[in-house]
Amino acid sequence: MVRLKVCGAARTVTGLSLLFEAPGGRVLVDCGMFQGPKTLKALNYEPFSYDPRAVDSVLLTHAHIDHSGLLPKLVKAGFRGRIHATEATRDLCSVMLPDAGHIQESEVEQLNRRNRRRGVDPVRPIYTAEDAERAMVAFRTVEYRRWIEPIRGLRARWWNAGHMLGSASIELEFDAPRMRVLVSGDIGPDLGPIQRDPEGPTEGADHIIVESTYGDEDRPAIGPAERRAAMAKLVQAASRQNGALLIPVFAVERAQEVMLDLVTLMRAGQAPRGDIHLDSPLATRATRVFEKHAGMLEDGAAMRAALADHRIHHVEDWEQSAQLARQEGFRIILAGSGMCEAGRIRAHLKAKLWDARTIVALVGFQAQGTLGRLLQDGADRVRIQGEPIRVGARIVRIEGYSGHADGPELGRWIQARGAVSGGVFLVHGEEEAIEGLAKRVVGRGIAPEERVIRPVLDEAFRLLPGAVERDPADGHRRTRPEGVGRPDWHNERAALLLSIEEALEQAGDDRTRGALLERLRRALDAR
Repeated sequence: MVRLKVCGAARTVTGLSLLFEAPGGRVLVDCGMFQGPKTLKALNYEPFSYDPRAVDSVLLTHAHIDHSGLLPKLVKAGFRGRIHATEATRDLCSVMLPDAGHIQESEVEQLNRRNRRRGVDPVRPIYTAEDAERAMVAFRTVEYRRWIEPIRGLRARWWNAGHMLGSASIELEFDAPRMRVLVSGDIGPDLGPIQRDPEGPTEGADHIIVESTYGDEDRPAIGPAERRAAMAKLVQAASRQNGALLIPVFAVERAQEVMLDLVTLMRAGQAPRGDIHLDSPLATRATRVFEKHAGMLEDGAAMRAALADHRIHHVEDWEQSAQLARQEGFRIILAGSGMCEAGRIRAHLKAKLWDARTIVALVGFQAQGTLGRLLQDGADRVRIQGEPIRVGARIVRIEGYSGHADGPELGRWIQARGAVSGGVFLVHGEEEAIEGLAKRVVGRGIAPEERVIRPVLDEAFRLLPGAVERDPADGHRRTRPEGVGRPDWHNERAALLLSIEEALEQAGDDRTRGALLERLRRALDAR
């Protein structure tokens, strides 16, 4: 029997981690960091729901932090095995994981300064940049389509998933019992901006574990020309009104795709010429990895030339970033993070979100509870670093940059893998997306409803050839399933504070404001 425990990305899009226990040992597929609402991110600080010292090997689908971000914590907690990944994934992790450690150190230092003033005990980072450097020693590279044996009785091979540089789906073939399991990782779209089309085995599998990020969406087919035309209109508008075009980007892949499009538009005269500020040291380092592995991309020569264009300016330190945020006039700024949850984009939004001349272009997925999602959903006020900010800027979502397949593409990808005799596990998606993909799986005849499984966090299963059973002894769960991946009390508090401040501002006089505050005090006293 093989046991599967879903340790992340269960009914949410971050933190993917799958623990397989077989007669020959324990294998972990991905070890991602949770992102989004603070309640969800708090799971990063908790102990793993398994003993890291008992894990023999890690198989990594790709470098995005929601799949790789807790690997340094795993090593720090006692893991002593090898981490298997493609060469490009390893190279990207070598810049992304130390950067994540450095960010944690900086954020914890700032938090502890505030905690000391409030008399609160200090906290420690999940891991440091030094911990991340130590974790890189465990990496071993693999080639696409070539089998390896990470533990006795298990073979594994990587297939290009078309999601990002080095990304993969991982095929697992167990000996005892004889069984094949396919883990999709993140699947790229059919019209991916720079990646080749996703691949995979076609012989069928006993079980398939598939992402469902956009499982309920049927996006229009948008190619490079349409995507660039939409971006050109925003650059033209920002130039015309002499304002800033702010583009929150993920440092790896999305930043490079957007720079390619901007340079291409300017060279063709389809957009006003201007400076492109890349305000992300991580994106700058990741760009060097893209230049190294450009041959893997659809048009690597064009990417390499665009990334070296003289219009691109790399913003190195915080002082330069702060100076850029204070500047007036037309400029294009790409800054992390892609969901506006951290990084330098927040400073730019704080400085310019109120200004009607500002345009904010959202070019990636925005998870529930994130600042990016609030902006995408039309919030007229938000809080950034505790300060209320009126949203006067124009917020635009540009389709065509997503690195994820939509619902029909996911359905076709699953069907192309051949017959699934056992369970279809839907992970890495919010509940609406999971239900949307479940309907497609059933509707296409891939699996009946009873074999479409929507795991919750830390739920365990027994995998058998052509059959799956829930494990009744699945142990402790770190949080309530209904609390995962949804806006939490931190989001509600921020919304309430904004409402109170708005009501006080709109009150006609001090007497009315005093009466409002008195009613609030009485409500608190009555709790």
